[in-house]
Amino acid sequence: MAKRERVMRMSVEQPLWRALAGYRVLTVLYAIGLFATAYDTFARPWVAVAFFAFLLVWTLATLRRVSGAANCTKRFLAADLTIALAGIMLTRVADSASRIDSGGPTLPSIWTAGAVLAFAIKGGWRWAAFASTLVAVANLIERERLARDTVHNVILVWVASIAIGYVVEVARASERTLARALEIEAATRERERLARDIHDGVLQVLAMVQRRGSALGGEAAELGRMAGEQEAALRTLVSGGLVPVSRVSEDAALGAVVLAVDEPDEDPAGPVDLRALLAPYATARVTLSEPGAPVPLDTPVARELAAAVGAALDNVRKHVGADARAWILVEDEPDEVIVTVRDDGPGIPEGRLAQAEGEGRLGVALSIRGRLRELGGAAELISVPGQGTEVELKVPKDVRGKAKTR
Repeated sequence: MAKRERVMRMSVEQPLWRALAGYRVLTVLYAIGLFATAYDTFARPWVAVAFFAFLLVWTLATLRRVSGAANCTKRFLAADLTIALAGIMLTRVADSASRIDSGGPTLPSIWTAGAVLAFAIKGGWRWAAFASTLVAVANLIERERLARDTVHNVILVWVASIAIGYVVEVARASERTLARALEIEAATRERERLARDIHDGVLQVLAMVQRRGSALGGEAAELGRMAGEQEAALRTLVSGGLVPVSRVSEDAALGAVVLAVDEPDEDPAGPVDLRALLAPYATARVTLSEPGAPVPLDTPVARELAAAVGAALDNVRKHVGADARAWILVEDEPDEVIVTVRDDGPGIPEGRLAQAEGEGRLGVALSIRGRLRELGGAAELISVPGQGTEVELKVPKDVRGKAKTR
């Protein structure tokens, strides 16, 4: 079954938008409460009443605007900041001079910080610095002097908003890096899967054509030479390959975009008996030893394990010879299934596997170890010169559960 592609959007700043929406509602209620407790001290309370009525309606009506970066447009940010600045300047009109001089709060009070924080989350620390500077200027004009508490509040809003804006920028960069890493990982897994399929099929056929052509001679030798060239080129392509470039949103505030590949749905038939998949490998030169009871495994797991056994036997025929003897031993343990493939060949010289992998010959690296690694198992190769080679394949029975926790 073909794999399915889906697009995942990552945005670590989304919780900040939700927090900002809640902050705006709470702070408008707080500002109204402050005004209610000091109503009698205001010089023109009707100005404050009109402003708070408008501010409450604006805050509730624009909750959707601060639900995410896409809805929080530049036009909205400008209007929101204008309302905050107007509220600060109206304080001198609505409140009494004595109360202002004694350090009384502005009409919007800490609601103003919400407008500045929206700039920080949307555009980063530079936008935050711009908005907080305008708020600082408005506060200084409203106070008409450099009061200690005014300077303290201005610096607090300025530093906090810039810090949050900087954190948002770092978070976005981290999102893009993580998205790139996830996409590289997915592309690498897919490339390894394709490499195993190619190695098990096309490369084996090309290698056989090369050997037969060289043995027959004549025109067949030329065909064998061409097959050998194509095999080498294909091995180079398989062992290298390119990883696609990650796609990111045009608007960085929307978060990084990851192209994910879903694994095909598992065979609805359920578990299969591993012995049935290994039985075709038993020949006059290959001895299969298996338990008397069925060895059930999920269908995809059993197929991959059987394919790894087939790859190990292919290596025996290729490197030891068609007359080589091989033995397959299946062990059904309580927590895992172990399949051992052993031959009577001369063994593998030290360092030969690393050299083969460097040359693009990925039979052991991908067709055997790669398969077992994706199943959550392991493949161990033991070879002593003059005493043959033994490949031990281990697969846990709860592969599905482990895959979910990785």
